[in-house]
Amino acid sequence: MTQRVALVTGAMGGLGTAICQELYRAGHKIVAAYHPEFDRPDEWTKEMAGAGFAGIVCVAGDVSVFDACVALVAEAEAQAGAIDILVNNAGITRDRLFAKLEPSQWDAVISTNLTSLFNMSKQVSNKMAGRGWGRIINISSVNGVKGQAGQTNYAAAKAGVIGFTKALAAELAVKGVTVNAIAPGYVATKMVMSIKPDVLQSIIDSVPMKRLARPEEIGGACAYLASELAGFMTGATLNINGGLYYQ
Repeated sequence: MTQRVALVTGAMGGLGTAICQELYRAGHKIVAAYHPEFDRPDEWTKEMAGAGFAGIVCVAGDVSVFDACVALVAEAEAQAGAIDILVNNAGITRDRLFAKLEPSQWDAVISTNLTSLFNMSKQVSNKMAGRGWGRIINISSVNGVKGQAGQTNYAAAKAGVIGFTKALAAELAVKGVTVNAIAPGYVATKMVMSIKPDVLQSIIDSVPMKRLARPEEIGGACAYLASELAGFMTGATLNINGGLYYQ
């Protein structure tokens, strides 16, 4: 198998960690992009190495800022080589009913969850096209597909991820570059598992499979979309939500 270089944004969160691990298991060289204000790269890389995932390259940058992404990708390429696989996973929430939603909360979510796709994809897509091979994988959400009260900002951004994916896929298909999205439902990350037990149970009860997704199930889907076997799939959205919503 050809080893590819995979750059994952939001790499040090629960879902990002699982994505990095599954891409690592698939034989790829991993570049973990993290936010310098919120993440702890030394602690994370130590934990990853202890779990058998050694040699991951870490690069810092705010994906909501274009110039920061220019520098982030340049550093990634200097340390690991050309980026073959990009997973746009970074995301935040600022949940509030629309009547009380502040412009700053709208802007923060749109810039981190949607504008970041432009900022990051712009750095690698033309280079992938020039080499005739590439994978761009964008993480959306079930709430970008069905909507959710209290998440007009988040749902708008995640719906935009799907539209962005379809349009860029149409542009890059002839160049050998695929662009796909994954729309996870509720995933059993540390953050979700810390929700109050009664609220967590109500979430689980709403899912037809009566459980949360395991992070590695989303990571495994990323590994498939990054593989040679997924070379004929582009512009698609994989809905992985336990039957919570059918598109």
